[in-house]
Amino acid sequence: MTALNSKTITYEQLAKVIDHSLLRPELTEADVIAGCELAARYHTATVCVKPCDVKLAKKLLKDSDVKVSTTIGFPHGAHLTSTKVAEAQQAMDDGAVELDMVLNIGQLRSGKNDSVRADIKAVCDAAHARGVKVKVIFENAYLTDEQKVLACKLSEEAGADWVKTSTGFAPSGATLDDLRLMRKNVSEKVQVKAAGGVRTLPALLDVIDTGATRCGATATALILDDFKRMKEEAAHKAPDLESH
Repeated sequence: MTALNSKTITYEQLAKVIDHSLLRPELTEADVIAGCELAARYHTATVCVKPCDVKLAKKLLKDSDVKVSTTIGFPHGAHLTSTKVAEAQQAMDDGAVELDMVLNIGQLRSGKNDSVRADIKAVCDAAHARGVKVKVIFENAYLTDEQKVLACKLSEEAGADWVKTSTGFAPSGATLDDLRLMRKNVSEKVQVKAAGGVRTLPALLDVIDTGATRCGATATALILDDFKRMKEEAAHKAPDLESH
């Protein structure tokens, strides 16, 4: 994917950076419906819903340009690999076309590299057999920089389409340093996703300038409305400058 530039990005491109997140445990069905309607209105890349909501989201978004994504092994990554694969198959049956899976954090921290790689590969193989893409969540709040680099290597070897910073449920989320580190340690075949704490337009533009191509967000409307306003103000100023 061609790198985006925060200075030249269009509204359409910016909207397609966002996975509108509907993952909080307390969300009601009415909240999910409203969130899907918002995602469709703003033309985000996906709406990321809990596995139990995939069928509903698919139905609500069937006539839109917004894809349905969901989580696997969320939020701790500690499910058995067989459970993650079964969860992935069910999610795909229900209509998800992108899967955000949490790697096994404890095993990564324990140095069980082969197990971590095999866990990711099992989900990637199941997904890719059906034309579905996988984002591998590291949960960087619990990892050293060396472990983050290792997670990048293992994820790429296992076939990940994206590497992703966080679930949004740990003590900290995406940082620009982490995003740069991750971008540096995967090839161009693998994209980078930010998640956790990106709640403003300036923050999202900074994320884009690290080379990340996707970002989970709950403040979607605020971010995209601010972008529209910024572009409108810039358009109004341009004629004024030309008249001087």
